[in-house]
Amino acid sequence: MQRTFRVTIGGREEVVTRTQLPLTPAYAFTDYRSQGQTIDNAIIDIGTPPSGELTPFSIYVALSRGHGRDNIRLLWDFDEKLLTSHPNEYLRLEDRRLVELDEATEKWWRTCVNAN
Repeated sequence: MQRTFRVTIGGREEVVTRTQLPLTPAYAFTDYRSQGQTIDNAIIDIGTPPSGELTPFSIYVALSRGHGRDNIRLLWDFDEKLLTSHPNEYLRLEDRRLVELDEATEKWWRTCVNAN
């Protein structure tokens, strides 16, 4: 940003041009640090962190800290597969096992009820 103004030095007028980088005070913290907080305005980086691993859980925590989508901005584009693939194969298998167990329990219960 540039500003030009005139100053008088010893009866002589000079034109001064000042160049300055406008700064907004801000700070950053991790998704773990943000848990339990509500943040008025947030710029969120969903890029791959230095550790190399980003999970949907981390993304959820980061995105759910704001008051609404009008107050959240994303710093970079991100890989949509982070949000469309299952976060963990073991959890997916466990979810499937629990569904099968639920179906078997319901089937058993119906046979017991119909037997009486």
